[in-house]
Amino acid sequence: MKLRDRVVWITGASSGIGEHLAYRMAKRGAKLILSARRAPELERVRQGCEDPSRVLALPMDLMEVERFGALAQTATDAFGPIDVLVHNAGVTQRGLAAETSLETVRRIMELNFFAVVALTGELLPSMLERGRGQIAVVSSLAGHVGTPRRSTYSASKHALQGYFDSMRAELHPRGVQVTMLCPGFIDTELTKSALTADGSRYTGDTAKKNAMSPERCAKEMVQAIEGDENERFIGGKELAARWVKRVSPDLLAVLVRKLKSS
Repeated sequence: MKLRDRVVWITGASSGIGEHLAYRMAKRGAKLILSARRAPELERVRQGCEDPSRVLALPMDLMEVERFGALAQTATDAFGPIDVLVHNAGVTQRGLAAETSLETVRRIMELNFFAVVALTGELLPSMLERGRGQIAVVSSLAGHVGTPRRSTYSASKHALQGYFDSMRAELHPRGVQVTMLCPGFIDTELTKSALTADGSRYTGDTAKKNAMSPERCAKEMVQAIEGDENERFIGGKELAARWVKRVSPDLLAVLVRKLKSS
């Protein structure tokens, strides 16, 4: 779907990949709804976009699912029906599965999976009524390959893959496209907000060696969205893990056990 004059709603738009998606989509001529919890940061991103008058900063908390209906109405009232919904917001994890509380597991799943499903449900009827639209979901390489200290994060991304792969097949005859975006190592601040086993914020090393810039990642994501691609993997050498998994799951298991995950 070409983005010029399309209405695009991006969650997690206050930094990282979401921020650079906003800048690139604005340059492509889209009208934008930008959402995240941090209103001042959203406004900063809005002002940094080409023609801020075509951008609405709409703060939202993904844990407040009961507000999604009203927020969807506000978003629609701004520039018209949403053409492209980009699910970019989420939380990552740093904690051993055996030590992670059920409360933390539920919180990650609520943010990364159930909130995505709920917001999709608010906008999908309008897309189906018009016979067009696109749902772009930022998953992860972790949605295909599980690694240490990210068990629930990986589970949430696997859940997104299964849910939206199925939805793609259901929606195709009705004119709505589903695009899965699966980044590997991207140099963002996501790790700084990672949840540990007890649900507290991670305070360890957040450096990422040989990681792709969020600018380049956003460029590839926009290409995938405009090309109506079903799925695109974005990253570097780490993407080879999905091929190793297909060819030799036992070899991948050995390699994953050796990972030193920060």
